[in-house]
Order: sequence, then structure tokens, then C-alpha cells
Amino acid sequence: MQLNTKSIKSRFEKSMDKYDENAIVQYDMAKNIVGELIKINNNFESILELGSGTGNLTRKIANNIKFNTYTANDLVEKSKNYITKIIPNAEFIHGNSLKINANEHFDLIISNAMFQWFSNLDEILAKCKKMLTSDGILAFSTFGSENFKEIKELSGLSLKYLSVSEIKNILQENFETKFITEYKKTLEFKNPLELLAHMKNTGVNSLSAKPWTVKEIKAFCEKYLEKYDSVKLTYNPIIVIAKAK
Repeated sequence: MQLNTKSIKSRFEKSMDKYDENAIVQYDMAKNIVGELIKINNNFESILELGSGTGNLTRKIANNIKFNTYTANDLVEKSKNYITKIIPNAEFIHGNSLKINANEHFDLIISNAMFQWFSNLDEILAKCKKMLTSDGILAFSTFGSENFKEIKELSGLSLKYLSVSEIKNILQENFETKFITEYKKTLEFKNPLELLAHMKNTGVNSLSAKPWTVKEIKAFCEKYLEKYDSVKLTYNPIIVIAKAK
């Protein structure tokens, strides 16, 4: 299932004020991307961040990586306010990452917890290759097939998550994979409503084209408690660092 960008933009825009306090896994992913990246290189002339959001990844980059110019992109225009507080002279490009017309090539393109929203990974990878310098680096995180497995089992809602091997196969046309790994992280909640609130506050209720009704929420909570002994949500992050061929 893939949603249109207007729906995704709307949900993330509404969740921004509460995003940072709820984005526990995304924070961990940002730390892991930067941690692995600096083992390869920690000094870039120009950086482009895709899906900059509230600056979760931006802060990690600003504190750990040297650069001369920084460009950030997001569907939500309000993201600019968060990014320029962290990097005052950052350039901001508002809009769909696939439609960026940058005036320069970048040494690093980096993105956290966004690539899963693209229906065709090869399309965004090809776009990144065009925007990178000849030996530029692409670093991103996404999610694997076990991501939100509880939600999928109960509601049938899920994005088309790719496996590590599938991602490596798609990468090989334009990139040399320098690092790739996946792991699981499980969050626990007091009740199903708290779980749903967590998803809403991280913009992930974008999995559904329409907001759930009270009746649908009640049915989900009942089904959850019938199926599981405890209330949990599984994340399956994948971290990728690749070099342009």
C-alpha cells in the first residue's frame, strides 16, 4: 500500500509538535546512521538531507560531521523553522524529494526513516545518484518486513517493506554498498490506545488513507487485547551507507 504525498504531508505536519518526544526509534536510527557514517567519512563539502522533519538527524550531523554547505528538504514547509535553529545558514527546499531540482551536486545525501514511503526505491535511488558527486555517499534508514507486524496482523495495513537482500539488489545498479544492517526494537505501552497515540504523534497514522472512526479504534483495541498478552509495537530499522559508482 502506498499513500499520496498530500496525505503523508498532512499527517506529519499535524504530528510535528509532539514528534520528538515520541520518535524514540527514529532518534536511535539517526544516531546509528551518523555513527556508521563517520567510520567512513566525517568531512563533506556539501550535504543534502531528505525528509528533515524536526531536525532529529540534523542535530546529529551538526554535532558529529564537518561540512561547508547544508541543504535540507521536506514535504512540510514548517520543517525549515526547525532546521534553521540548528544550522542557521542552511538552505531549505520545500517539496517532494523526487521533484528536487538542485543547482549543485552533493558529496553526501542523507535521510532518516523516510525512504519506506517511496513506492519504488529504485526511483529515489536513481534521483540521488544524479544529485551526488562522482564518489558521493548516500546514507539512509528505512524499515524491514517485520516493521509494525502487530498492526499488519490486526488491520492489514502496511507499507511495502523490502528485505535487506532486496535493497542490496536495487542499490547495485548505481551504488556500492559500504554498510547495511537491520535490527529490531520493541516498544511497550500500557494499552492499545497509547500505542495508537504514539503512532499518531510520529505521523505514522499515515498508513491509513482516512482517520479511523471511534468504532474502528474500539474494534482494534479489542482485537489487540484478544490476540496479545502485552501491548507492544515492533520496529525493524535498516541502516544503509552506499557510495556512488
